[in-house]
This record gives sequence, C-alpha cells and structure tokens, in this order.
Amino acid sequence: MSASLILFIILAYFSLLMLIARLTSRHNKANSFFDGDRSSPWFLVAFGMIGSGISAVSLVSIPGNVGNNNLYYFQFILGTIVGYIFIAFVLTPIYYKLKLVSIYTYLNIRFGNVTYKTGSLFFLVSQSFGAALRLLLSVKILQYAFFDGLHIPYYLTIIIVLVLIWLYTNKSGIKTIVWTDALQSLFLITVMIVSIITIKNSLGLSFTGMVGAIAHHPYTKLFDWDTHSGSNFFKQFISGVLITVALVGLDQSMMQKTLTINNVSGAKRNVLTFSFFIAAAQTLFLGLGVLLYLFAERHGIHLSAKNGQFTDTDGLYPFLTLNYFGKIGAIAFFIGVVASTFASIDACIAALTTAFSYDFMNIETKSPAGKKKIKNMVLFGVNVAMFIIVMAFWSSEGAIINTIFKIAGYTYGPILGLYLTGLFSDIRLKEKWVPLACVGAAAVTWVLNLLFMAQFQFDLGFMNILVNALLTILFLIVIKKKTNVA
Repeated sequence: MSASLILFIILAYFSLLMLIARLTSRHNKANSFFDGDRSSPWFLVAFGMIGSGISAVSLVSIPGNVGNNNLYYFQFILGTIVGYIFIAFVLTPIYYKLKLVSIYTYLNIRFGNVTYKTGSLFFLVSQSFGAALRLLLSVKILQYAFFDGLHIPYYLTIIIVLVLIWLYTNKSGIKTIVWTDALQSLFLITVMIVSIITIKNSLGLSFTGMVGAIAHHPYTKLFDWDTHSGSNFFKQFISGVLITVALVGLDQSMMQKTLTINNVSGAKRNVLTFSFFIAAAQTLFLGLGVLLYLFAERHGIHLSAKNGQFTDTDGLYPFLTLNYFGKIGAIAFFIGVVASTFASIDACIAALTTAFSYDFMNIETKSPAGKKKIKNMVLFGVNVAMFIIVMAFWSSEGAIINTIFKIAGYTYGPILGLYLTGLFSDIRLKEKWVPLACVGAAAVTWVLNLLFMAQFQFDLGFMNILVNALLTILFLIVIKKKTNVA
C-alpha cells in the first residue's frame, strides 16, 4: 500500500468520525460527556458495543491463538453468554434503580466511602493496563504494516492515535462514542467477512468446502477435559461467566454506554442482544484462525516456533494479510485495525475519565464550568497514563489477550468479590481493612497459582479470577462488623 493511500484512508475515516462528533455534540449538557443525556437507542448501543468488545487484540489474538490452543476459547465464549444474562437481570436493574453514572457508587451506597474508593481504584488500575495493552497491539500492527515505511517512530504513532481519539471525543464523550462505535462495528464485521472470503478464494474453496476444511482441521478441537490444563472446559466456562460479569458488568467503560439508554427494559435488551452479537463474532474469529493456519500450511509458509508452540501468534494475521491477500485484503485489514483501535480505546478513555472524575474529584458537586475544567484535566492525565504504559510494555511478546485476562483476574477479582458480597449478603465491613483485604486476596491468588504450578503442574488459567473473588469474600467476612445493619 502506498503512503498516499494510507494517508487518504486515515483522513477519510477520521473526517467521518469528526462529522459524527459534530452532529452529536449539538445541544450538549453539563453531563453529556458522562451519561450521553440518557437518550441512546438500545439497539444502536448493542451494535456499537461490538466495536468495544472486539479490539485489535481480539482481531489478531483470537485467530492467532488457535495454533497453540485449538478452538478451546469457544468454551470461554459459552460462559460469557451466562455472564451477560446475569448482567442483564441482576446488575442492570440495580444501576438504573440507583440512577448511577459511575457504577462504583453502588459500593459507597452499600458499604461506605473506603470500599467505594477501593473498588474504583482497582478498576482504574485494571482498565488503564487493559486499555494500554490493547492500544499497544494496535500501534504495533500499524507500525509494522505502514508507519515504519514512512519512517515515523512508534512513540509518535502512539501520540497520533491518542490525539485523534481526543479530538472526536473531547466535547461529547460517551454521547459521541455510542454513535462512532456503531460505525466502527460495521467496519469490523465487514473486515472479518472480507478476510474470510479472501482466504476462501485464495485456497480455491467453495463455501461448503471451506466449512468442511475448518471442521476437519487438526486444530478444530472445541473442548479440553484435561483437569491440569489451563484451557480445561470447566476452567474456561466458569472463567467466561466471571470475567464477563467483571469485565463488562462491573466495568465502567462497557456499562457506561448501556446506562445512556433511557430505561431499564431497553438496557436489558441491549445487554442480551450484544451478548449474541459478540459471541457470534468471536466464534467467526476462531474459524478465521483455522483458515489462517490452513493457508500457511497449504503455501508452505514457515511460522516460528519454540518447544512445540508458535512464538508470534499475534503477528500471523497481519503478516499473511499484508503479504499474501492482495491490496483489497490489506486495505480491509488496515481499516479494521483503525476501527477496532478507536472503538475499544475511546470508550476506555471516557470510562477512566468518568470514574476518576466522579469517584475521586466529586465532579457532580461542581458548577458546569468546574465540571468542564475537571473533565479536561482528568482526560489529559488519562492520555498521559496510556502513553507511559504502552511505552513500558513495548517490547513484550506473546498473545496479548492472555496477558490482559491474567491482569484482569488479579485486578477485577476483588471488585467481583466486593459486588457479590454486597448483592448476596447483608454484612457491613470494618472499612479501614477493605483495601488490605482486596490487595491481600490478589497477592494470595498469585502465590497460589505459582505453588499449584510448581507442585502439581496445575495451571489455574483464567480461573484465577474465581480464586481471587472467593478469597476477597473470605477476607471481607473476616473483617465484617459484629453487628449487622440491614
């Protein structure tokens, strides 16, 4: 692809986002950045959340990871559907009943200020690293595919992406993001379909032949019953349930868009519809992964491996697309990376800004001018934090999606434990010990995982979020007040 074509695509795509931002920023109110005036159509939100759920990490990590983990990720997908049902019928009604903007305000209502700040802080840490790692992979793809050829250093690419996101989200925040994410979801689905068709044609397969080739490939194994494996069915399924509840239902960036819908019934429909959208899309990614490895096998393409495992699974999709799938495939992939980058990162930045502004800056008590000042200051700080984290992890290797879920297991586990305790018990806490209980649960989970691996070759895998949440609940029971207050 020529530099002029790359520049044209970026400018055209960004101009479209800016047009949407301009249209949605009319008649803004003081809280439009944070709650979207609670006027978003539920189906639009559900469709747009595909873009947030399918980041560039999903775009390349899920297909690439098939080479080392077969289709075992499908077990996780099945669990996510159950998680979304819990979100729709348990969490969403509570958020609407309490009229929350920051969902962590629930912890303040249920337990008190210290627990509230603790839960929000865990979210801020987890979301900062999760968003930064997604941005990292996106920038690496863009850098490898295009910007290295233009002699643009990677740190400048990071800054360019963050500035572009800031330009179209600064005024209206989540109000704009709901609409831009819907557009970006459309591009992502189109890219996925184009990629599958391109590979099918390259292999000279009919649609039926393609389905048969996927079904009979050695990597097409759906279920792992080995109890010692990190991809064991029960570990993956239960983790799918819990990680979905934690990373969606207890995640400000995902629930903030749902809370822009004006009533709880529409919000429930949004969550349930999105659950099937995202499950179908991720299943297609798994099929795409089999096709990518099948293509490499048929064309004798050497893939680097070590100890029987492929070493650069995240690089497979970009490598094949840019070198073997022609100009249309390369353009589609480029648009997909840009769309997935903006769609996943813009919501995270808005959520981090919202959580910090409401949970630590008391923005709801300020005047309209004060709210704007705080929002701008926090938004700038969030962008700086993103840049620093991406730079720190630039040399990391392996499937980033696994890294993200591991971090989430340690940081969202305490949040999950706090919410489960609040929802299903009536205990009150000695709040000064809550931060220690949450940090201690995460630390003990990490130690237990090391011990189980060393002594029993038993990998907790994504199940560390369950262990972490259960330990948090146990520690919270230890620090409960003797006299419960209803």
